[in-house]
Amino acid sequence: MGIISLEQTNRLYWLGRYSERVYTTIRLYAKCYDDMIDDIGENYADFCRMLEIPNIYQNKEDFNQRYGFDETDPNSILSNLMRAYDNAIVLREELGSETLSYIQLAIYAINKAKISRAPLLELQNVEDNILAFWGIADDFIESETTRNIIKAGKRIERIDLYARLKIGAKELKSELHRMRTRLLRSGMPYSKECMERLVDAIEHMDEGCACVVDYGRIVKDVEALVQI
Repeated sequence: MGIISLEQTNRLYWLGRYSERVYTTIRLYAKCYDDMIDDIGENYADFCRMLEIPNIYQNKEDFNQRYGFDETDPNSILSNLMRAYDNAIVLREELGSETLSYIQLAIYAINKAKISRAPLLELQNVEDNILAFWGIADDFIESETTRNIIKAGKRIERIDLYARLKIGAKELKSELHRMRTRLLRSGMPYSKECMERLVDAIEHMDEGCACVVDYGRIVKDVEALVQI
């Protein structure tokens, strides 16, 4: 593969971000879904607040259906998966048909989940196909730069979500290290100031002291990190 255009870079980056967003939010949604099915509570409002998405849902049944499977809801899992697919289909030549097929299989699985009486079982297949997509990308995409852009987007999205979830120091430090490596190898332009603040904030986190961490600042810096 030759020089990667700005448009291709942008699409690869967001393919990485959206695929990670689908993977992680399915895991969160599954826990929330189970709790509400078991009548532990209507905790979807906390879910929305945690991810900073508008709570447009009427009740837990409405949330369970629309957040998971409503393509007209821009924050739904299905909407994010379709955004990943929209980027992937344009990048068919860069990704290869074998790699692209796992995003297509994830869409097939989520559409089955939409009409299933046991949607979490089908959503597990979505997760499995996202994992397979990442794995096959390492084997089938020849361009190291292409792989690094996708993986940088993936790691940036994970840090973003983990900060919103107030995940602890160990996980964030691990993701920061992986993200920095991928980002530097990708060649994408980024803000050194944002990177310095992220390193300072995350590397100085201590286990058990999450209450004093400015997670909001981490989210802002990771969102402004890549400049394409």
